[in-house]
Amino acid sequence: MTLRNYDIAELRRLDVAHHLPAQSNYKLMREMGGSRIITRAQGSTIYDGDGNALLDGMAGLWCVQVGYGREELAKAAYDQMLELPFYNTFFKTVAPPTVLLATKVAELMGGNLGHVFFNNSGSEAIDTVIRLARYYWQAKGEPNRNVIIARVNGYHGSTIAGASLGGMKHMHVQGGPWVPGIEHVMQPYRFNEGFGEDPAAFGERAAQAVEDRILEIGPENVAAFVGEPVQGAGGVIIPPENYWPRIEAICRKYGILLVCDEVICGFGRLGRWFGFQHFGVKPDLVSMAKGLSSGYLPISAVGVADHIVETLREVGGDFVHGYTYSGHPTAAAVALKNIEIMERERLVERTANDTGPYLAQALAGLAEHPLVGETRSLGLIGAVEIVARKGTNQRFGGKEGPAGVMVRDLCIKNGLMVRGVRDSIVMSPPLIITHAEIDQLVGTIRAALDEAAPALRALDAKAA
Repeated sequence: MTLRNYDIAELRRLDVAHHLPAQSNYKLMREMGGSRIITRAQGSTIYDGDGNALLDGMAGLWCVQVGYGREELAKAAYDQMLELPFYNTFFKTVAPPTVLLATKVAELMGGNLGHVFFNNSGSEAIDTVIRLARYYWQAKGEPNRNVIIARVNGYHGSTIAGASLGGMKHMHVQGGPWVPGIEHVMQPYRFNEGFGEDPAAFGERAAQAVEDRILEIGPENVAAFVGEPVQGAGGVIIPPENYWPRIEAICRKYGILLVCDEVICGFGRLGRWFGFQHFGVKPDLVSMAKGLSSGYLPISAVGVADHIVETLREVGGDFVHGYTYSGHPTAAAVALKNIEIMERERLVERTANDTGPYLAQALAGLAEHPLVGETRSLGLIGAVEIVARKGTNQRFGGKEGPAGVMVRDLCIKNGLMVRGVRDSIVMSPPLIITHAEIDQLVGTIRAALDEAAPALRALDAKAA
């Protein structure tokens, strides 16, 4: 591979002049003089235009399961582009890779999830979920069942529908009004909302909040409950083990569709192909993206239970929904090859039996650090909670926010890409990460905590 010689200073200038990056403070980006220019990557490491190497503790954005530099994926795209670069599925047509990928995804989901609808992003998959859930109940002759229940601090994308379904208040202050008929209930975030509470008791309380809201709204008005098996962008919130089985029982009790948003958890992240398999539940709809192609090309999907499809078939008529690139043949070919690599290298099993437990053990070693209130992980997704006082969940400066960003910036400065969410450091490395790289990841977080401690203590003293 020949490396290109970019003019990094000019690219940064052009970035400010013309490019609007995602979820960014545009005033700050201008003051910074532009984005960090990432020029190449290999394995679990990314490289910027200034020659810095960073261990990618976020797998891009929760997605590069098989790591960077996979020639097989590039070749799969190349071969498909030569044969059939694109065709749509609108005209009673479909390309071979699209059918084969739908078949493979249905096989991986198992159970009665026998059908797949393709989109381009996780946000679009959520739009499809909302359309399908509401249309299903219309087709069943129950059009009043249109309310969808989700959770506070859940993240379901950035489209109007996705942001409406998500429960993030900082998103809701920008760009409304929002899609009606969406309700939010408490999240199963024990460290924040049930600190010191018995895990099973807290799981029951968090699930009961869903049933209480259903009864408040009226079960005859509720279409679906939607949740991420583990809340990713919300801060890697891992619910107690009894939470999801209880949620499923509630949904079945009232005849409500159960939707698992697997955009982050799907394709091995939790040590199973899908997060719902880890928690032992059987959803009716499953949104997925990211790890489906390891981020090499944009593609997403919605798994649909057989009983939903049979209802739509019985009613007949078009489901007037879809995208130009739904089932894009080149993206489908790459996703198929990505799954083949994951199966061949047994990356899901490796996450469950080797690297996931190793990450948990390494993170547990941070527990004695004076700034660490909790470490948690499941498979290869994890978080470190930063607290002002050991044994509590009190935040520095008396409010949420400053610690996570400060420690994140120090991690990046020292060669580790992680994310700061409020007062947590969250991570989601490639599934190919090695033990040595996990040691590097945790060691860099420890060093960043040590480096941040004086400034955080000063902030706390000022607030007092």
